[in-house]
Amino acid sequence: MPKQDADTIIQLDFSEEMRNSYRDYAMSVIIARALPDIRDGLKPVQRRILYAMNELGLSPDKPHRKSARIVGDTMGKYHPHGDSSIYDALVHMAEDYSLSAPLVDGHGNFGSIDGDGAAAMRYTEARLSPISMTLLENLNKGLVDFIPNFDESEKEPVVLPAMIPHLLINGTTGIAVGMATNIPPHNLGEVIDAAIAYMDRPSISTEKLLEIMPGPDFPTGGIIANKEDLLEIYEKGEGKIRVRAKTEIEKGDAGRKNIVITEIPYTVSGNKPKLVESLVQLMRDKVFDEIADVRDESSKEGIRIVIEVKRDRDAENLLNGLYKKTPMEDTYGVNCLAVKDKQPLQFGLKQYLEEFLLFQEELYTKEFRYLLDKALARQEVVSGLIRATDIIDLIIEILRGSTSVKQAKACLTRGDTTDIRFRHPESKKQAAKLDFTETQADAILAMQLSRLIGLEILKLNEEAESLKEKIAEYQNVLGSPKELFKVIKNRLRDYKKRFAVPRRTVIDHVESGAYVEEKVVENITVLIDRFGYTKSVEDKALAKAGEDALNEFTHTVSMTSEDVLCVFTAEGNMHRVKASQIPKGRLRDKGALIQTLCKCDGETVIYYDSFDRIFDSALFFCTEKGFVKLVSGAEFETNRGVIASTKLEDGDLVCGISVLAPSQVSSNSVKTILYTEKGLSLGFPVSDLPMLKKAGRGVKGISLEKNDKVVCALTAPPSQETFRYLDKTLSCRKVRMRTRAAKGQKATLE
Repeated sequence: MPKQDADTIIQLDFSEEMRNSYRDYAMSVIIARALPDIRDGLKPVQRRILYAMNELGLSPDKPHRKSARIVGDTMGKYHPHGDSSIYDALVHMAEDYSLSAPLVDGHGNFGSIDGDGAAAMRYTEARLSPISMTLLENLNKGLVDFIPNFDESEKEPVVLPAMIPHLLINGTTGIAVGMATNIPPHNLGEVIDAAIAYMDRPSISTEKLLEIMPGPDFPTGGIIANKEDLLEIYEKGEGKIRVRAKTEIEKGDAGRKNIVITEIPYTVSGNKPKLVESLVQLMRDKVFDEIADVRDESSKEGIRIVIEVKRDRDAENLLNGLYKKTPMEDTYGVNCLAVKDKQPLQFGLKQYLEEFLLFQEELYTKEFRYLLDKALARQEVVSGLIRATDIIDLIIEILRGSTSVKQAKACLTRGDTTDIRFRHPESKKQAAKLDFTETQADAILAMQLSRLIGLEILKLNEEAESLKEKIAEYQNVLGSPKELFKVIKNRLRDYKKRFAVPRRTVIDHVESGAYVEEKVVENITVLIDRFGYTKSVEDKALAKAGEDALNEFTHTVSMTSEDVLCVFTAEGNMHRVKASQIPKGRLRDKGALIQTLCKCDGETVIYYDSFDRIFDSALFFCTEKGFVKLVSGAEFETNRGVIASTKLEDGDLVCGISVLAPSQVSSNSVKTILYTEKGLSLGFPVSDLPMLKKAGRGVKGISLEKNDKVVCALTAPPSQETFRYLDKTLSCRKVRMRTRAAKGQKATLE
């Protein structure tokens, strides 16, 4: 490696270098990538695409050209930042659901409002739309400056000569470094009317302008619900707009009502499935029990999302809830930020119209100066040709006597007759007096003999008169700001006549209605099979099935749709499962595992019941070690998913639970029978048991022999003597009734 000279080493502070480099990068992103120019409302990539298409001759009256060709020309000549970003920008300018006035006329699959992506650029074609010509048609008149492209092999415009307030019409969005822009689209006709009103009276207030241009006009329609906030937004250039879907309530089948979404918020434009999926998810999660079905019936004719409302439910109330819980109502954040003189500028409505007017004055002044110069140049030529036709014989004599074009031209412009042979001395004297301009002399020398026909001479005179009038008109416009504004307004009115469309978005003050949850209580039966699969069935559907259909289910619990299923386990816990969480189904449906519904995996479920039933009752508990007690059902009122149902000693488990009515507890109408593993049994009245808290262990109900345990605890009327346990019949005719703890007697199995 060659030794470096100390003079070639540059000492830099690292933090300073990073600061400068990041600042340069940030400004590059802000100015040259993410933010639009306030004059034409275009980002650099959009401007370069339109200019490249114009250079390719892709005007609205020409055939479409492959998008790949457009992207290639744009990237190779003006925008060397990758083909995908260029094609994405091209596709965006063709989306009629994103822009109020699309600048590109796409042919082929350019995506959809559903969020479908565009086909590859090799499959699609494009050309300029008619309205894009309002940004491009005067490029050849020198209205804007051109600068070298990235490799200085081509020239590109600094800004397009936009003759309409494009930034407000189509809006834009972009994220730069430390800042972002989000400008909503507006109605073309209303924006032009507002611009004309500002020209007529620059002191007009924003409030008056909003009477002409009420606010954004989204291509997807919808409703702007906070009209009262728009004045502040348009004065400051920032704020939040509340947009919501437009809906209709229609009559459906079987006496139902349907909520039909006909227009969606602009915030979900290009992602309609997000709205549909949110509605379906709310239906599945039972957030809105009123929803029977959700269907997307949208087509080329427009948006149509149908929400079926269950019979006898309030559709208006449901609609209020949907606006709160789904993207049917969303917030659009406005931040009017654009580039002016290579600096980001936040602007309000009046400030934008002022900038637009200044740009139009500059453009129209340059245009009329260009037209005036062109007319003066043509007038010079025409007047020279008319004068030449009057002395055509002399000119012919000069031409025939000259030895070169240069010699003849010198005679025409300066009267130099040197070395020119004239037939008559008088002709030489006349030729010496000629003083045509250089331009006139060139036109005379290039003039065809056919121009000497009388009709052609008449046309020249008519053209001279026309040019005289045009020159006077151009000079009048350039000399009077009032006349210049008149031309600008007439041109804007013409654009409005050609391109304006009716307003699509409704602007109103809409209060968000409160959603009142409708509680429709239904009688249901919860069915649990021997494997723990659980489902709920409506009582009216269960009645049609008959009793035989219930044989496969080990537990059936009658309850309401507002009730809670209480699941008691041998481990001394009670798990709560809301009825709404239990999957609804038919008898043949499988259902869901109870362990999944209440997270009791690893525990042994021994008893199911509804909370409404146990709340006003007493629960009898018995454990394997013989501890018994009564607990008021009110003790189990809680919002928690799981609580302890009783206190257990180490190694002890609950083996029996019964629910008793208060009258059964206070009288001797119910007895309890305890059976042990070794076949011992003991019976006593339930009224002898103490009423304890659920946190209590209970009292000793039976004295057990070593290695014995209670395996079954039942409650029954005093007269009942036969019981079923593990598919066996237990007879307790000789069971001794005791009122205190005692050893049990031998039970007999039949």
